[in-house]
Amino acid sequence: MHTLKIFSSQFLKYSKFQISIAKMYTKMGNPNMNKKIIDLRSDTVTLPCNEMRKIMAEAIVGDDVYSEDKSVNELEEKCAKYFGKEAGLFVVSGTMGNLLAVMAHCEPGSEIIVGNYQHIHKWEQGNYARYGGISAAVLKNNPDGTMNLDEVENAIRDIDDFHTPKTRLICVENTHNYCGGIPVPKEYFTNIKKIATNHNISVHLDGARILNAAVKLNISPKELVEDVDSVMMCFSKGLGAPVGSILVGSKKFIDKARYIRKGLGGGWRQAGHLAAPALYAFEIGLETVKKDHERVEILVKGLNNMFKKHNICDKIRVQDTPTTNMIILICENSITPQKVIKYLEEKNILAMEFDSKRIRMIIHRNINDDDIEYIIKCFEDFITKN
Repeated sequence: MHTLKIFSSQFLKYSKFQISIAKMYTKMGNPNMNKKIIDLRSDTVTLPCNEMRKIMAEAIVGDDVYSEDKSVNELEEKCAKYFGKEAGLFVVSGTMGNLLAVMAHCEPGSEIIVGNYQHIHKWEQGNYARYGGISAAVLKNNPDGTMNLDEVENAIRDIDDFHTPKTRLICVENTHNYCGGIPVPKEYFTNIKKIATNHNISVHLDGARILNAAVKLNISPKELVEDVDSVMMCFSKGLGAPVGSILVGSKKFIDKARYIRKGLGGGWRQAGHLAAPALYAFEIGLETVKKDHERVEILVKGLNNMFKKHNICDKIRVQDTPTTNMIILICENSITPQKVIKYLEEKNILAMEFDSKRIRMIIHRNINDDDIEYIIKCFEDFITKN
């Protein structure tokens, strides 16, 4: 009964939030009804451009379960080559891609090593345990998104000890979402791979926003992922496609992932209508990401200058970490995330309460230069009134 009450309370809170957002999008009861809604909650909210819609309508399709969808095949082949891997698999979401990777690398009763703030562990329902019968050794993530290398090595089980599960996989993330969209340098993955190789285990990269990391680190995506065995990348986040993610790795690994995908109900039919816009978004992805990063830098600079001018950095400030397409605001003392978000909603700006002290805002290709100026102005209005 106690669990039911908690669930009901959380569901009601979520429902009220969804209704308030729906009102904004349908302009019901909104005094600013003619203004654009600036949605910074995530880069998943992007809408397909006219080029994407045309490509979707004209895509060459077939039954992907029979490997007969030419648009899907082209996407998988190009992504695999781009990242320097043997094969690729188009999947409906990043969560599915990560789950398939874990299940393909592991077997029931085995164990993964993962950071406590990584998306795979924190925000994917523990699906590796539910569907794969796989346990996790959960290590503390450092503020820069890494795990301590000594702790990683010490977490690997003794393969000769029949009391323990067998370690099969180390999971890593780039950019690191919960730490603030931080790009993790290649050296970290090189060191992780050395540990994995010494113990004959694999490395999987949750690279939902890997192109953001590559642009920020000024390194080719292929070079950035060369030390991991498999990579998942989202098309529907920073790249701006409507749906889908790609999983790449060895042919044997992808064949196994494809088999598992079918069992989970993830087999596509005429998926080319989604693969085609994903390929379009992928091919212009680096340029899209660069523009987003430029706007983030302008926004960060504007907010920092304004917070300093009003001598309010003890109450609200930008998290001082390397930025990609993500901005984290830290709220303390009398200013709370809820108060800021409520005010922004009144100005047709949506942001996400990341935790009890932090707000997340993500810039994406539906946000333009005028929007950035408007966001800064609204924050200044908020500060002067609070």
